[in-house]
Amino acid sequence: MSTVTYGSGTPDDPWRLKTPPETSEYLAWREEAGNASKLVVQVGGTRLAYQLRCIEDLHAMLVKHKEWMPLGTADEGKPVTQGTVEAWARDESNPVGGYYGLRKGYRGRFANYVPPVLELLGLVELEHAARNNRVRAMKR
Repeated sequence: MSTVTYGSGTPDDPWRLKTPPETSEYLAWREEAGNASKLVVQVGGTRLAYQLRCIEDLHAMLVKHKEWMPLGTADEGKPVTQGTVEAWARDESNPVGGYYGLRKGYRGRFANYVPPVLELLGLVELEHAARNNRVRAMKR
């Protein structure tokens, strides 16, 4: 179930989402400008940005994966567990050849902020336990 409370996903009307364990709120929106299109996440006073294509790429990977995948959220520079969404979002074999994050030093925590956007868009099922959450593509 989506945890959106309002918004259309634009800079003037962002989505208000919660992290997978539903402990923190954040805002997210699309900024579409050709090759510089991005998904922007505002967490308190911190702004993160990810390549907008991360939405489609993550969904495609999860469809191919077919099973539940652990999120494995971690800050940039912290080790990640292989086989997690966070590891995939940094891996050189992903469609962008590494990090989806656009701001050096703030490229991590992909698995904390991007899957709730996919859940809102009806693309994935996302667990909302206190820890060790997983995600999988919606069955069609």
